[in-house]
Amino acid sequence: MSVSLTAFTYRGVQIALRIAQEIPGAQVWTLPKHALEPCQTYTNLSQWTRQQFAARNRLIFVCATGIAIRTIAPFLQDKWIDPAILAVDELGRFVIPLVSGHVGGANDLARTVARILHAQAVISTATDLNGLFAVDEWARKNGITITNRPAAKRISADLLAGRQVYARCELPHSDWPEGISEKGKPDFVVTYRCLPEEKTMLVLHPPVFAVGIGCKKDLPENQVKDAVERVFAEQGLSMDSIFCLASIDLKQDDLGIALLSKQLNKPCYFYTSDQLKQAQGTFTPSAFVHSITGVDNVCERSAVLASGGTLVVRKAVFSGVTVAVAKRAFYAEFEGKREKQ
Repeated sequence: MSVSLTAFTYRGVQIALRIAQEIPGAQVWTLPKHALEPCQTYTNLSQWTRQQFAARNRLIFVCATGIAIRTIAPFLQDKWIDPAILAVDELGRFVIPLVSGHVGGANDLARTVARILHAQAVISTATDLNGLFAVDEWARKNGITITNRPAAKRISADLLAGRQVYARCELPHSDWPEGISEKGKPDFVVTYRCLPEEKTMLVLHPPVFAVGIGCKKDLPENQVKDAVERVFAEQGLSMDSIFCLASIDLKQDDLGIALLSKQLNKPCYFYTSDQLKQAQGTFTPSAFVHSITGVDNVCERSAVLASGGTLVVRKAVFSGVTVAVAKRAFYAEFEGKREKQ
């Protein structure tokens, strides 16, 4: 997710360029009449904004907040999917997160920009103002998927009201933040398993699983997806905890793997047979697989290589598809008492 900046005066463009110099990959856009090197230009602000939203880019407007708000208003959808949006005054004194302070990371980006400009970040989210744990922000920072999103709002409301919040974490973790305890019926759970309470309770799924896949040529596109879904359902594991797929390089053009990678929005890593041979562990050998690929097992070895961890599901065989799952180490580092804004 890139950062795009725009401004509408020479002074604003100078501030935007100063920010962009300190943020890798950031680009400054403006109208042709205000362009300075290395600015990009546009002729229609609304069209440019639409394109930036579609690309999921974080946006920084160096201008009056009113201009920024009117510009982004037609494209706002939901706090869970809207990109981070900031407004910076053209003297570079104040940095204001407008949209997606927690989930989109606008608050963190505002703090970064404020440090660059020696400015004041104007943070208005209640948990930040009170120095409290923000479960949605913590999840974003750690690549964790939130289920039952309305429950996240209830957690924040309870903390702000001074009520005790209870939690359970099924992975190694640090001490709980202030206001949270594990000595009660949990209000939220951090787990890689599927839980029946997910429709009523906040469940957080950490990215721990690498899914290794082997498959025959020219299978129907959905066959790989169906096999993976079946494995996770049978094992009671959440597909929201998948962080990548993996296979042998001979499958780089496989449509079924590509489809699943796209649907999950997760990368797929491909390994040569020599790389797969280097995987550490005991694997389920197949003479047939070895005759085709030059290595005795694809799914288990690729899952272990991609995860750097250990197998939790050994080779499961379906019609034309094999699936294995490996789990990487994950430590849940909770935030302690945060500085009030």
